[in-house]
Parts: sequence; C-alpha cells; structure tokens
Amino acid sequence: MASKMFMGDMPELMENILNNLNNEFDSLYSCALVSRHWCKMSIPILWQDPFSIRRKKPLFISNYFSSLDEDEKFILNEFQEWKHLTLESVYRIVNLLIKLFANNGATLYKFDVSNAFGFDEIDSEILYSLEQNEQFFSQLQDLTLSVMSTETTTNLIRILANNVTKIDALNLTKFYFDNESQLFHLLIRIIKSQEQLRKFSLNTKGYLKKFYGIISALESQKNSLQEVIIGNCDYSAEFEVLKNCKNLGTLRMYYCNHPEILKKLNYKISTLDIADYQIDASTIVQILEHSGELLQRLRLYSQKFLNEYLLLETIKSFCPNITYLDISSIDIEFSTQFLELIGSLQKLQFLTLRCTADISEELKLRVKQFAEILPLTLQYLDLKCNIWLEQYKDILINHCNAPLNKLLIDKLDNEKDVKALIEFCIRNRNLNYVGVLNFWNLNDNIRKKVEPYVTLALCQHIWVNC
Repeated sequence: MASKMFMGDMPELMENILNNLNNEFDSLYSCALVSRHWCKMSIPILWQDPFSIRRKKPLFISNYFSSLDEDEKFILNEFQEWKHLTLESVYRIVNLLIKLFANNGATLYKFDVSNAFGFDEIDSEILYSLEQNEQFFSQLQDLTLSVMSTETTTNLIRILANNVTKIDALNLTKFYFDNESQLFHLLIRIIKSQEQLRKFSLNTKGYLKKFYGIISALESQKNSLQEVIIGNCDYSAEFEVLKNCKNLGTLRMYYCNHPEILKKLNYKISTLDIADYQIDASTIVQILEHSGELLQRLRLYSQKFLNEYLLLETIKSFCPNITYLDISSIDIEFSTQFLELIGSLQKLQFLTLRCTADISEELKLRVKQFAEILPLTLQYLDLKCNIWLEQYKDILINHCNAPLNKLLIDKLDNEKDVKALIEFCIRNRNLNYVGVLNFWNLNDNIRKKVEPYVTLALCQHIWVNC
C-alpha cells in the first residue's frame, strides 16, 4: 500500500491527506520533495499561499517550477541571477507563473496585482487558460486590483466577474481610467455577485469625483459590509448608500473630502481612521458623539489641526471605551488637557502620540504626570518622532507603571536612558520589545546591556496599525 501511495496510484487518498496539511507548510514542502507524484499534489496546496514559507531558502522556488516543460525551464535558467532581472524577463516570469498556476490545479484564496508589474504583458493564451480554469478563482476571498484602462485589466476583470462569488475583501487601488464604461459594468457585477462582501476599499489615482455606480452597488452588500476604505475621493451622493449598511463598523478615509462624507454618514461606528492635510475637529465631533461608547479605535493624522480643544473634550466626554488611540499632528500640543484625556481612557491598550511642546521645567513635570496617569491596561506606547521628549525619556520610563509590551522611541543612545529602561524591565516584566528608528546605529555596548532584558527592534517591525 505504501508503494502505491509513493507511485501516485491512490491520488484521492493522498490528496485528502495533503489537504489536511494545508497550514503545515514545512510538512508540505517535505512532501513535495518525496517524488514527482507527491510534488504534483503538494504544489497546488502550497500555491494557495506560496510565500508563507519564505523563511526557507529560495530552493523551494525550484520545486514550484518543477511542472514546467523543458522549454519553459530553459527560459527560467536564463534568469538565475534574480537581482539582474530586466523588465522583459519579469514579463516572461509573470507569464510562466500564471501558466503554472492555471494548468496545475491551483486554487487561489488571495490575489494581489496592485503593482501590476509586468501584468499588462500577460499574453492572450494564458488569459484564455485562466478563463477556462473555473477552479482557479472559484475560492478567491481576498482580491486587490489595479484598475486602469488597459485591455489586459479589462480581460482579467471579465474573467473574475464570471468566476468569483466568495470575495470577503475587495481592494481597488490605483483606480484610474478614461470613461471606460465596460470596466464600470464589470466591477459593479463583481460587487453584486459576492455572497458576503465584508471589506471594500477604493484608493484612486488622482482625485476621483464620479463613481459611475460602483459605490451604489454596495447596496447589494448592506447586510454583510463591515469596513469601507476610501482614498483620494471627493464626496458623491453615491456614498449615502452606506447609510443602509447596518453592520458597517469601520470607516477609513485618506485625503478625501471627509467633512462632507461624515456629515452624510452620521451613524455609530467602532473604528474611525482619518488622514488628511487638515482636520477641523468641528467636522468630526458629531460622529464621535453619535458613536459614543461604541467607538473603540480612533486614528487622526494631519499636518494641521483646527479646534484642538473641542476634539479632546469631545473624546473625553463621549468615548470612554477607546482601546486604540493615535493622534498625530504637529498642531496638537502636549497639554494638561491632553493628559486629562489619557487619564480618562481606562480601557486604553494602544497609544500613539505625535505632538508639539516647548522645552521647559513645566514640560518636565508634565512628562512625569503623563507617565503616572497612563492606564494600567496600556500594552503599546509609540512616542517616536517627538523631539521634545528626548531629554525626558528617563523621567517617562522611571515613572511609568503601565504594563507595556512594546515601547517605540526615536533612539537609545545614553547611559541615563539605558539605566531607566533596564530598571523598568526588571520592574515591569511584561516589556518584550523596544523599537528604535535608527536600529542599525545602536551602540554595541548599549545593545549588550539592554538585550538580556528586552528585544531591540526596528520600529516599523513592531508597529501596530489602527
């Protein structure tokens, strides 16, 4: 029986066994090395999420290509030095990869062509192969597309429109075209044909003012839609359809006409994420008040803030259950009012602050007060890019009683701060990571002193988003 399994004479049994290893990437990789028959059954499962085994050496790429014929392998051999790839060679590799996917029984769960690098050079034969292979896209759940007026993009979206019904997250990025009505109809068709679309994202190239029914199509997903992300968009009456989405709890707007959108979509949400060149607190207090105790995650990022006092007072008065707070603006002052807000958020777990302050003795006292009032629920504190804090880091660390798991700062470059950090680690016992901006410039002596107590990392590697 074992010999039959090795020879591939019991494909159904082996396929069931291997499918039960769909999250055991190391085991699947080992199975792919047993024989050609096992390889042909293992590779499609690995291709569902091919780079989850990126921690292994690049040797596994060779196994993925084992199903190619000799002519195709010859093409790949021309590109052994990947760092020297030309644009033309990338186009060829993209074509070979997609051919490999389509012809070897792979079933994708995630498909991201947001960069569209080499994508417009996919030949018609491979597009035809995708169109014939209904299984390839049948289980697709996460789709990210660059939407532009090209023949290849239109053909791909047509194929998707004919095959996908299980998309959970649809992300349309670099959304740009010139009156391409065919694309509009295909995208609307995709949106309407999904069984349960949970997340919809539209990030345009330029500043889009017309949506040609694409946003209105979300009416068909009003019972399932939970998160909407829009970037570089003006207000349109189409957005009012979102008022019918009763389960919509997350709204993210990046460099949009957010005042007008928020004015029309004034309902309770649990996550509000806004980034813009200027934020006037008077335009968002209504949704903050209406969301009230339901609001748990709030991020406001802007170069310029208006009516700061109104913002802080509204959050303190109406939103006591915030667990994630990110306020980043050089217009926000590290004031006593801000301290009062932080002290009132007794469920806060994640705090990111970018603000301004004048160096003074009063500031020294304020930093001490800030450290002392940090909630005992706080796990994550991101204070990088606050230049005024540099000379008071030791005061902050010495007076902090919050059980932090991650602390992000600009740098760690003097004995005073190192001593305070080590003492905090001994006292706290929860701190696992300290992130710094200039990780590679850390002094070796400082590393040797600190690393027995806590892991030092690059800030971007431990950063937590809203």
